[in-house]
Amino acid sequence: MIVLFTDFGLTDPYVGQLHAVLAREAPGVPAIDLFHAVPPFNIRAATYLLPAYAREFPPGTVFLCVVDPGVGSARRPVMLEADGRWYVGPDNGLFHVLARRAAAHQCHVIHWRPPRMSASFHGRDLFAPVAAGLARGERPDAEPTLLTEPAGEPWPEDLAEILYVDHYGNAITGLRASGVSRAQALRVGGNVVKYARVFSESPAGAVFWYENANGLVEIAVNGGSAGTALGLQPGATITLL
Repeated sequence: MIVLFTDFGLTDPYVGQLHAVLAREAPGVPAIDLFHAVPPFNIRAATYLLPAYAREFPPGTVFLCVVDPGVGSARRPVMLEADGRWYVGPDNGLFHVLARRAAAHQCHVIHWRPPRMSASFHGRDLFAPVAAGLARGERPDAEPTLLTEPAGEPWPEDLAEILYVDHYGNAITGLRASGVSRAQALRVGGNVVKYARVFSESPAGAVFWYENANGLVEIAVNGGSAGTALGLQPGATITLL
């Protein structure tokens, strides 16, 4: 199968154009829309979300990943094989945490180019055909390489920030819950948030944090929106108390 992970949203034609290429180049291969609401241009949020959500897919899955604000620049197109799955996308930090957490990985810079490639939509013209070829069992012209390290300060193992607020208003963080004690509270936006195992163990309207189904710390309100109640947005920092 091919799994799509982008910041394209669903109100514009871009996701449909990806599907058109996949249907043409890999007919009969299931294409699954995993995530199209990654905060726009936010590579750092994407790199922590991707490994949490990719782990449910079986070996052999091909991920088409496009969070690419530097499209058309000198950033390289790559494909990463990590723990038996393929990831195709830009070498801009998007695969950094995924590779670091993998038991085994190998990155390849993609030399293949299509006959026609726009300057601004490599997701459609380059990454989608490569993902389709991998799903068919084919390899494009490529050679082993190392991923480019993200610029600036090293990115931490876990990111104490809000990454994404879903349509319920639940705020997903970059912290793996396995590394946070249930006795710890969180401080975010001037608010102190304590742990509850599930929604029903928290009073109606109360704010709490819990381990979500993908292993990440998530801040929620029982019957309401944590995003609205606390004014949470992607990038908001979290302090463990």
